[in-house]
Amino acid sequence: MQTCKIGILSLQGGVVEHVAATKNAAKTLDVACEVVEVKRKGEFSDLNGLIIPGGESTTLGKLIIANKLWNEIRSMRNIFGTCAGAIMLAKNIVGQEEGGQETLAVMAIEVDRNAYGSQTESFEEVLDTKFGKINAIFIRAPKIRNVGSECEIIAKRANGEIVAVSERSKSGSNFYLATSFHPELSTTKFHEYFIRKVLED
Repeated sequence: MQTCKIGILSLQGGVVEHVAATKNAAKTLDVACEVVEVKRKGEFSDLNGLIIPGGESTTLGKLIIANKLWNEIRSMRNIFGTCAGAIMLAKNIVGQEEGGQETLAVMAIEVDRNAYGSQTESFEEVLDTKFGKINAIFIRAPKIRNVGSECEIIAKRANGEIVAVSERSKSGSNFYLATSFHPELSTTKFHEYFIRKVLED
């Protein structure tokens, strides 16, 4: 049986839901996957992959700085970011000023923060994805405005808007997955996909 260790960044957001989704995904794949919550220096070194949950991206960035985690997170070869986590992965943020919010800037995507509206404008929608149709939940979600040629589009809305993207680095050593919505609330398909990619490492 294949094995891996996945960390869930537990500074804010849907940590419990991501832990459950990752464990259920590993069970579906028949993979021995240890799932741990991480938030302190030194807890990242033996991880095979990291999941960054949603939340509030500015607050998340400040918490990462306060806990001195940027270098350890940047060293991760496989990262899955949902909602605010997707913002953290993006190389470009719409309207970002010089010296603005710090991000990992590792994925060739441009995102627009909270572009789907406020908390009260959250919604559910059936999406066409690489894994078939799924129900997706959008909560203060960012829009993915542009993607680089090196990215693979994983899911779109009916109107053509891209809402999930993956990217394998040119060297093949790094893999990133970003979703505008919260897959941990409705499906394990994206967590299964991430685990499979981690195991390819």
